[in-house]
Amino acid sequence: MQSSTFATALQPVDPANERSLGDLVTELAHSTNTLVSKELQLAKVELTQKANHVGRSAGVIGAGAVLAHVGLTLVAAALAIALAAVIPLWLSALLVGGALLVAGGVMAKGGLAALRNVDPVPRQTVETLKEDALWAKEQVR
Repeated sequence: MQSSTFATALQPVDPANERSLGDLVTELAHSTNTLVSKELQLAKVELTQKANHVGRSAGVIGAGAVLAHVGLTLVAAALAIALAAVIPLWLSALLVGGALLVAGGVMAKGGLAALRNVDPVPRQTVETLKEDALWAKEQVR
């Protein structure tokens, strides 16, 4: 088997089938340009998907906050009026308002924590760019 490989290596090379160094460099440049273009398209798609997710989440949070605000205002008024039967109205309004402020602060903190969990970095694109850089280095060798 080794002798057949050696014999194949000694066969004459047809210059018509060989590509020049300039052709190879041109092909490498074209391939690299195509690769970079595709990587940029991937990054754009990935970032767009993440931005859409954040935008939808923010919209839902905003709509929920408006509805909760209206409902909570009505419930708070009813609660303050009900407590006024036992304690002065000003004190019942103060207690209900304070409880709502604490609850709102806890909810806002939870919402901010959820937004912090969104990773804005296009991880897939970063990984493929690293792989592409290694590939390009190997092609130059």
